[in-house]
Order: sequence, then C-alpha cells, then structure tokens
Amino acid sequence: MRYFVTGEQQRKALLNALVLMFLGYIVLLWLSNGLMYFHRMDLTPSSVVGYYLGSEEQFTQPRSYQGMLEVSHFHLFSMGMLVLTLTHLMLMTEFSVRLKIWLSSLTYLSAVADEAGGWLVRFVHPLFAYFKIAAFVLLELSLATLLVVVIVSLIRARRRIRPVDDVS
Repeated sequence: MRYFVTGEQQRKALLNALVLMFLGYIVLLWLSNGLMYFHRMDLTPSSVVGYYLGSEEQFTQPRSYQGMLEVSHFHLFSMGMLVLTLTHLMLMTEFSVRLKIWLSSLTYLSAVADEAGGWLVRFVHPLFAYFKIAAFVLLELSLATLLVVVIVSLIRARRRIRPVDDVS
C-alpha cells in the first residue's frame, strides 16, 4: 500500500498490473456473488421468503440456524476483507474525499445489511424480504462502483507511467 501513498504506483508498471489483475479476479467474484443469489432467489419478496422460510410448493425446508450461522461466519470475514481491501485501494485514488467517505460507508453498511437481511427474514418477519433485496442490490452496486473507481484510477496511472521506469 505504501506504493499508493508515496505515489510510486505512477512509476511502477508491474505493481499496477498486479493490482489490475487482482481487481479482474474480484470482478469475477462480484459476478459469481450475483449468480449465486439469482440461483437461489430473484428480486421478488416471495422468492426470498421461500428461500429462507421454505416452500411447500418447491418442497424446501426453512434455512436452519446452524446453516445460516456457518454461512454468516464465512461471509462476515470474507466480505469484511473484500470491502476493506477495495475501500483501502479506493482511498489511494485521486477521487474526492467526499466520494471516498460516502462510498466506503455505503459499502460497509450494505454488506452488513445484506448479511442481516436473511436472518431478519428467517427469524423476525417475512416482510424483511424487501430489506434483504434492497441490501443485496445496494451491495452489488456499491461493490461495482468501488471496482470501477479503482480500475479507472489505475488505468489513468498506467497511462502516465513512462516506459523508462519499467526497468527500475
């Protein structure tokens, strides 16, 4: 990260390329996250309620406490690391501080809300399905925005890298 702070990313094509490759990997992660959601549910409250509370028509059982706890345990760590990494990279861009604060806060809140949404549907009330859908959409949009902001910043920096600096 010191490369971003000191401005060395402007001169280090290899580091720039590695971070761009990492972000390409995260784009695939973002895409698979959406595909997994839509494999289980869609953007209708009935599909969310059916997934968490079970469905007699589809012969599915309600999500178990233990199963949800195991998923949450993994998601809380992995999404936390993902959001930390992306927001950290975004902090080193040339975009405005206001955008950085707004986007960082939105991403953290939507990640927590997305995880809480399933619990609220399953154990509090089915009407929280609307909350779950909104949180998922907001999380996907905020992650996509973070990815675009950081990728655009790195591509801009890459264009400023002089070929002579590639040897150092």
